[in-house]
Amino acid sequence: MTDPIDRCRLVLVTPDISDASHLAAVVGDALRGGDVASVIIPQHGLDEKSFQKRCEALVPVVQGAGAAALVAGDSRVAGRVRPDGLHLEIGPTAMAEAIGKYAPGLIVGGGNARERHAALSIGEAQPDYVIFGSIDGDIKPEPHSKNVALAEWWADMIEIPCLLMGGTSTAFVEEMAQTRAEFIVFSKAVFADPADAARIVAEINAVLDEKAPRLGR
Repeated sequence: MTDPIDRCRLVLVTPDISDASHLAAVVGDALRGGDVASVIIPQHGLDEKSFQKRCEALVPVVQGAGAAALVAGDSRVAGRVRPDGLHLEIGPTAMAEAIGKYAPGLIVGGGNARERHAALSIGEAQPDYVIFGSIDGDIKPEPHSKNVALAEWWADMIEIPCLLMGGTSTAFVEEMAQTRAEFIVFSKAVFADPADAARIVAEINAVLDEKAPRLGR
């Protein structure tokens, strides 16, 4: 198998399964499917206590599989559950403040910039990565064309890695990888049927191994 570091890698966003131990089992099964760089854990409307319980179940499973566990949104919970990082879909000023407070102890990234100027402003804060598309934005089969264009522009110009959010179908993996984004992100496309998650992770990796450009930076 090709060294996964020299091409686009997969990032997963955990689904909203209410039982924390069941969710951890589902995510653990998915991670057995192949290379996953990191797993983003959204709050999905949970109160702080419930979200902390979810993260406590998930973080060790993710880290045990060799992926980075990123808590989305809640820095207080992140401070208690020992993740690898914080995923924050916030603007440039708030991003700079978060980086000043939590980096380099935690990975800090996100942004979800909708256009070039906003992306560059977020980039000035030197996050560990930027994302194009929101982690709950997989509402159509294909990735949003604007996010694809932004990722391609960014990857061509900027050294900070970028994540490109996918849609509900894995049919666009090759197109997403051709942007030369360092990471592509899926949630519903992988977890719609949890029993299929490992197989789908394996299929995505097979496409990336065969079709993704070598990044070689």
